[in-house]
Amino acid sequence: MSDEQTPFLDPSDPDTNSTDELAHADDAVIGRAFRVSAVVAALIVVGAGGALWVKSRSAPKGKPRITVITAPVVAEKRGEEAPTIRFTDITAASGIRFVHNNGAQGEKLLPETMGSGVAFLDYDGDGDQDLLFVNSTWWPGKAPSKEPPTSPALYQNDGKGNFKDVTAEAGLNRSFFGTGVAVGDFDNDGHVDIFFTAVGGNHLYHNDGNGHFTETTAAAGVGGAQDGWSTCAAFADIDNDGDLDLFVGNYVRWSRDIDFQVGYKIDGVTRAYGPPMNFSGAFPYLYRNDGGGKFTDISESSGMQVKNAATGVPVAKTLGVAPIDLNHDGLIDWVVANDTTPNLVFTNAGGGKFVEIGQLSGIAFDSYGNTRGAMGVDAAFYRNDRTLGVVIGNFANEMIALYASQQDRCLFTDAAISEGIGPASRLLLKFGVFFFDYDLDGRLDVLSANGHLEAEINKIQKSQRYRQPAQLFWNTGSDSGACFVNVGADKAGPDLFKPIVGRGSAYADIDGDGDEDVVITQVGAAPILLRNDQETGNNWFRLVLQGTKSNRDAIGAWVRVRMGDRVLLRQVMPTRSYLSQSELPVTIGLGKQTRADAVEIEWPGGRVQSIPMPPLKASTVVREP
Repeated sequence: MSDEQTPFLDPSDPDTNSTDELAHADDAVIGRAFRVSAVVAALIVVGAGGALWVKSRSAPKGKPRITVITAPVVAEKRGEEAPTIRFTDITAASGIRFVHNNGAQGEKLLPETMGSGVAFLDYDGDGDQDLLFVNSTWWPGKAPSKEPPTSPALYQNDGKGNFKDVTAEAGLNRSFFGTGVAVGDFDNDGHVDIFFTAVGGNHLYHNDGNGHFTETTAAAGVGGAQDGWSTCAAFADIDNDGDLDLFVGNYVRWSRDIDFQVGYKIDGVTRAYGPPMNFSGAFPYLYRNDGGGKFTDISESSGMQVKNAATGVPVAKTLGVAPIDLNHDGLIDWVVANDTTPNLVFTNAGGGKFVEIGQLSGIAFDSYGNTRGAMGVDAAFYRNDRTLGVVIGNFANEMIALYASQQDRCLFTDAAISEGIGPASRLLLKFGVFFFDYDLDGRLDVLSANGHLEAEINKIQKSQRYRQPAQLFWNTGSDSGACFVNVGADKAGPDLFKPIVGRGSAYADIDGDGDEDVVITQVGAAPILLRNDQETGNNWFRLVLQGTKSNRDAIGAWVRVRMGDRVLLRQVMPTRSYLSQSELPVTIGLGKQTRADAVEIEWPGGRVQSIPMPPLKASTVVREP
């Protein structure tokens, strides 16, 4: 396949070389102990007046020291200013009444604080984006008296951003300790199906096409281990045979007994949510779609089960996954975000085989060779050239990572500092991160949903809060200097930055006005649905792709839009952020331009289709020829 047939064009490369990332700083009190460099350790000893707890899990003696860590500062880029675009909280007004139940009863079990995902999907095929919230439930025998079991919640959109709870009539009022979600039409019948990840076995629901779902987990063979803890999930066609296969991330080997054996205490006395270092890792699942509603587990034979060479235990402690064709061979690869262990990168070798290149790619570690507490992840061509960016939300006192591809498409450097995201993001605990074009100027911006694990963290670490504001980074389009600037409430309104215990996040146009609205989930609380009230006058069009030879959802397809010397590349991919799914339609912001020079679709497998300029400020359905 020639370069002309691909979304990976080769104009002059921007300067994507990053400076070395600032020193790694751990959230010592709650045990985020990584391989810290000697220089960093010395700085913390001097600044904090005590040695940092790295490996020992013994309770601290005496009054705990309070470590105050401030974010590094970089000069703000002068030039074009971010537009004023308000995000308005419409959760209650839109009819959303969902409240997440994390099952907490004071025992401080780790799954309770990790939260859950959310998905935008068009479950009824009427062309607008409905909302699905993942829920957990009470632990066995721990439900309060007269409290009913809790379930996921499906809300039907009337096309104007008003939602109606249809959970019961859809057949989704089933109780389990849910964590994440993936959506995709796995049998190509034109109706989007749902896969839930959970603690204690996963669940696949087939869309019957009449507003109802039927659980088909056992028949499909995708339930996973009944004592497992699955997290992120993604539908994608790994072999370009026209149906969707399924990746499922697993976090750690966990049980209530193991959690109490670990016995983490935040101050040596009070039980708290512990870090994952003292739990064994867990292999991800990879299921090949065999058709007829059945899947085969190829996790081991595919090469996805990476072991620690010294101990033989699973390396992965997975919370996020980004399906993306890194090396442009027409096959989906996987970027896997792991918490306190190296991130993994699986390149697709064909024939159901994958090769892990995390360390070789530069994505496994930070710039000092340290692991980080990775949560959510997304991948996109954020500079409108051949630079692929992989953004990963990391733990408190660790910057957001922004790995930028180099001349070798499988080689990345962390450009978070030089691109303007790193310093501003350092203090917060980042979960849901994704690229999206909130002002429709044709440049991809970044949103991060944030929140700490431990409600009492401020008693120990004064720089931290349990509830934390989201962060919005506007893409300046700069060819030199920082690409992103941090946007505040003066530009985006106060609702977006209300401190919450943020976890999953997703985007979609819920009201048909072309701009991308946002939803963020919370732990043990109501989500926040934020309407994008941009009034820039920027032009846009939306494409809804339907595969015929490819999978019906066209997951993995690319939209390529040429505008002068810019090339906008957007992938059809719902799997983004943390445990969540965004809308399938692709929105192309044009700014003040009224037309593009060329619009092309590259379908999974490499077939390229040129289409006429779509009508402005409208959605266009494109069927694969």
